[in-house]
Amino acid sequence: MTTRFGVLVSGSGTNLAALIDAVDQPGAAAELAVVISNKADAYGLERARTAGIPAVHISHRGKERASFDQELVDCLEEHGVEWVLLAGFMRVVTPTLLDGFPGRVINIHPALLPSFPGLQGQRQAFEANVPIAGATVHFVSAETDAGPIIAQGAVLRVDGDTLESLTQRILAIEHRLFPMVMAWAAAGRLRLERGRAVVDLLEGERRGLWGN
Repeated sequence: MTTRFGVLVSGSGTNLAALIDAVDQPGAAAELAVVISNKADAYGLERARTAGIPAVHISHRGKERASFDQELVDCLEEHGVEWVLLAGFMRVVTPTLLDGFPGRVINIHPALLPSFPGLQGQRQAFEANVPIAGATVHFVSAETDAGPIIAQGAVLRVDGDTLESLTQRILAIEHRLFPMVMAWAAAGRLRLERGRAVVDLLEGERRGLWGN
């Protein structure tokens, strides 16, 4: 048995590529059932098609947020999705989506929440000159980037770092972190319980990663 995931993207889909690589590994308990984008030209859709995954464009233009989210829910349900992964999905979701998949909507954010929520988390961290930056996977809530944290990955700032070099190291940690959390969900070891993210870790597992 595999657990079916739907992935929402708005751009190139590098985190999607990491998820595709993960589900292609022998013994993977996860399956990517559909990839949906609000942008017809999102390269993430092409990544999905190349991998043989149904790729669907649903435009948000001219629609109320709840109406658009209902179209997402309908499409996800049509494909038998159990969990929803937001992988660079540049839309604020509404209770319509969250109620459609209660406790099963997850986002990845390129900063160590609760610091630097919102857009361009990497730039915010870089401009704040923090010594440690990173990425966070969290349950999605009605408030942007404020849902319960599931796992985080960190990278150290180094001498001579530019915004681009720091962004690339954060991205590398994202590509390890998101598949790890997907695997927990697929194995039934991740849940939202009384407003907290609970992970049943195996011996030697951690909820955080370090990059370099």
